[in-house]
Amino acid sequence: MNKPLRYILLLTAVLLFPLISWGQTSDAGLWLSINIEKKITPLLSINFDQELRMNENITEAGTIFSDIGISYKINKYLRVSANYRFINKRRMDDSYSNRHRYYFDLMFRKKFKPITISFRTRFQSQYADVYSSKDGKIPQYYSRNKLSIKYDFSKKIQPYISAELFSPLKYPYNVFMDNARYCIGTEYVINRMHTLDFFYLFQKEYKVKNPLSEHIIGIGYSLSL
Repeated sequence: MNKPLRYILLLTAVLLFPLISWGQTSDAGLWLSINIEKKITPLLSINFDQELRMNENITEAGTIFSDIGISYKINKYLRVSANYRFINKRRMDDSYSNRHRYYFDLMFRKKFKPITISFRTRFQSQYADVYSSKDGKIPQYYSRNKLSIKYDFSKKIQPYISAELFSPLKYPYNVFMDNARYCIGTEYVINRMHTLDFFYLFQKEYKVKNPLSEHIIGIGYSLSL
């Protein structure tokens, strides 16, 4: 076994170790997404995402959202982006809550062939039911940090692993993290324009009375123009 592959397997074990810790409530989900990216210049691009997230053991549409953003490549290592997301999230009574999310990303990526390491830090604010809730105009702030490692297995197949932590930004600052995601997947590059993404994601809540653990299968399609 070559040295880079040993590193990948070891890091996979480390990142996915928390999966053995089960929450009191468990659910299965399916995430389906389409991403379209259009380059305006070699440094500037816009993107649009549409996603459906099924939950309750893949029996109902839990979340539906549309996302649009713009990104700028500072240099070959750094990229910044600004995005807006409109979200419909299912309530317990089967109605939907409307949410508006604004977020800003700073992304770092470095290649150590055949491995690519990426780190993304995100600041987001979200408003829920602005005109139908007394707290609708009070934003929720989060910091989200995600580490990803991709292995260039071939020109077509690129397996990866990732871990993401959600940190609420509110006073008092007594909770470092209230949600985490651990993911393992593979990108399949059809050609320069079309890519498919297949993944398994484990998501777990923390610091809540009845934490939810979710086991999610995902399928994504990306188009680069």
